[in-house]
Amino acid sequence: MNRRQLLAALPATALPLGALAQDFPSGPVRGIVPFAAGSATDTVARLFGEKMRETLGQPVVVENRAGANGLIGAEAVARAPADGQTLLFGTNSTNAAANALFRRVPFDMERDFAPVSLLCSVPLLVAVSASSPHRTLADLLAAARARPEGLTFASASASQRVSTEMLASMAGVKLLHVPYRASPAAVQDLIAGRVDLFVADQAVILPGVQGGQLRALGVTTRDRSAQLPDVPSVAEQGLPNYEIFAWFVLCAPANTPARAMERLNAAVRHAGADATLRERLGTGMGMTVRTGSPEQARAFMQAETVKWTNAIRAAGIEPE
Repeated sequence: MNRRQLLAALPATALPLGALAQDFPSGPVRGIVPFAAGSATDTVARLFGEKMRETLGQPVVVENRAGANGLIGAEAVARAPADGQTLLFGTNSTNAAANALFRRVPFDMERDFAPVSLLCSVPLLVAVSASSPHRTLADLLAAARARPEGLTFASASASQRVSTEMLASMAGVKLLHVPYRASPAAVQDLIAGRVDLFVADQAVILPGVQGGQLRALGVTTRDRSAQLPDVPSVAEQGLPNYEIFAWFVLCAPANTPARAMERLNAAVRHAGADATLRERLGTGMGMTVRTGSPEQARAFMQAETVKWTNAIRAAGIEPE
């Protein structure tokens, strides 16, 4: 009897995780996206998952578990078996900002997850409807000063809400928050004029700008977007200390065996090196691929947690 036959003959409870990990993955890998289909996170997950199959030899099946600003999907992964078969396509919302935004977070951002690798980052765009009377960020802020809480803003994630509240706080204006379950719905309401402002990932806003339905008033990073070189950064428009961006990370449950983590990291790096993926994320969506080691991802997430916590507090956002 060969080794594989011997393992198959033993009950699963007799096999240590280390032995199981030698044959990882044993079947399709579940990739939990804690946001709705069509979101930037969903797009990143599907592009990476498709290419990771080439290394893993098994498909990465993307499953959308939206709700509670990403907490529902993230909790599902935190509670999953630590075998590498269930992964989280996380973001700054789930893996950096959650503790500062919510009084009760059903997982520990640091202890319950093992980061596999960063995936990519993306600037946000300050956007209004193409029919909006506000043609510049200065116009928008002037209107907001004249009518406190008279202008509404949408958000469907922590990064969207924090970036907008941070903008309002630095500019000394008050906006009225309108929460959404998913970015596509917020975009549709923005186009229709049912909400005045939406600050969201470039991947979410760019198609509407390119299609003429939306107008971009600013970029949230210090550097301008290569896709929209004529749109100035917020920092260029009177708020020099303003900078924020969104990012995406692949995480496994804590204590996932080292062999599985190595296979997953190799699959992510392979995907990140693919020219087609980099073109679709970069030129098509304005994202920067940032794959690397688990150690680099953990250090980045720890630093970003401090940054997002400080930004949330400075914006005066009270935990919900």
